[in-house]
Amino acid sequence: MASSVEEDWSDSDEELGSEVETSVLLGIPDGPITSVNELADAAVSRIGGHSAFLPANEPPISSSQCKICSFPMELLVQMWCPFENSPMDRALYVWGCANPGCQRKNGSVRAWRGLRFNEKYAAELEAKTARKRAQEETKRQAEQAKQPSKTNPFSLQVSSNTNNPFGLGTQIFGDSPSPVSGANSSIDDMEKDHSSEDEESETESTTSEQSLLTAMTNTTLSESAWTAAPAYSPPLYLSTTSEYLPPQPKPKISSSAAVSEPAAEGGKDISWAFEPYENSLEVDQVFEQFTKRVGYEGEQCIRYELHGTPLPFSSDKVFESLFPIPNSDPLPVTKPEFKVVLPQKRTYSPTSGMLSPCPSCRGKRIFECQLMPNLINILRDVEGKTTKKLTDEERRAAVQKNLRGGFEKGMEWGTCMIFSCENDCRIDLDGKEVKDVWREELVLVQWDV
Repeated sequence: MASSVEEDWSDSDEELGSEVETSVLLGIPDGPITSVNELADAAVSRIGGHSAFLPANEPPISSSQCKICSFPMELLVQMWCPFENSPMDRALYVWGCANPGCQRKNGSVRAWRGLRFNEKYAAELEAKTARKRAQEETKRQAEQAKQPSKTNPFSLQVSSNTNNPFGLGTQIFGDSPSPVSGANSSIDDMEKDHSSEDEESETESTTSEQSLLTAMTNTTLSESAWTAAPAYSPPLYLSTTSEYLPPQPKPKISSSAAVSEPAAEGGKDISWAFEPYENSLEVDQVFEQFTKRVGYEGEQCIRYELHGTPLPFSSDKVFESLFPIPNSDPLPVTKPEFKVVLPQKRTYSPTSGMLSPCPSCRGKRIFECQLMPNLINILRDVEGKTTKKLTDEERRAAVQKNLRGGFEKGMEWGTCMIFSCENDCRIDLDGKEVKDVWREELVLVQWDV
């Protein structure tokens, strides 16, 4: 999208400008979970504690075992994050090993995706889709009636749908634990002509929410092997907030010039996702940008941006693969010719060789979320090692200390990136769709520098 720059940038612009909302959602801790019902509800996102599973059949305890020491790991986070316009209830589970001997080794952090078919919401989606198709057909016929001479009877009529198929509702992380009214609340409201159907749908949503809660309460872990698994206690609510960044300075260019900007999604700024990384041997600019970005909201434990761009922690093999060096023109070899070589810029490549396809459907994996260093702080505090209420300055200092390698004995990662199946597939080994899914997803870990 091209836009004209009205004035040259000056320092006064920063005073007039306001913070810009990005397309990233931040997960932050929000107090202990004390309700027994909410502890058993898979739609309640959490930090620490024990898992509340979606599949009807309880997953094997081996799902949480460290691939290095083979001991069960503690649950780090559980996130309620269903895909929009999907009939599947969905949650992510991430376990991590704190054994010092398992650090900096693949397999000490594991992520799983749990799905369960929501029959009531699937019926609502089907009915809504049928109404929308009927309305589009009526509209198409009305347009043809208005302009019969200009209508090509053999042309294909395709409706425009600007909705992001991988977008999420505003209730991600379970701010509202309903699998229907929360997970899919961002779907367009039904038309006013169907107000009576809206009321019926709302009633069904409430019934579905109650059925989920009842199901999770009945599927108690009291007689399960999971009760003996280690856990950070008490568990904390994981709430969500939007990420806001200071506006970028305007370039000093002519007012008549036009600049090309990344297309905005839902009115949110996504220009940061195209921010390149310079290829420098003197300073780890990746770590510097990470520290700067995280510093705007030091409490963040999770960064969530389905089909988005991860925020790399440092210049390591993971960064080299996800942000490869771009191809450049060869340098001249003859003396009379010379060429000014600018620093090479790196941008995110979702086709990285490290991103293996989904083993079930062979679909590609996409970035979904990443764990942030402050999560280690929070989990350590949960264990009672820190009881003092920190001020904002003390909290920022603690985050900066961790970012510079000040972790205590235990987990030593800088960030854990989770890449999930783009199709959110639910097929079995025979290629048939199933109603309950339990699949491991890809985790790429960047370790503390």
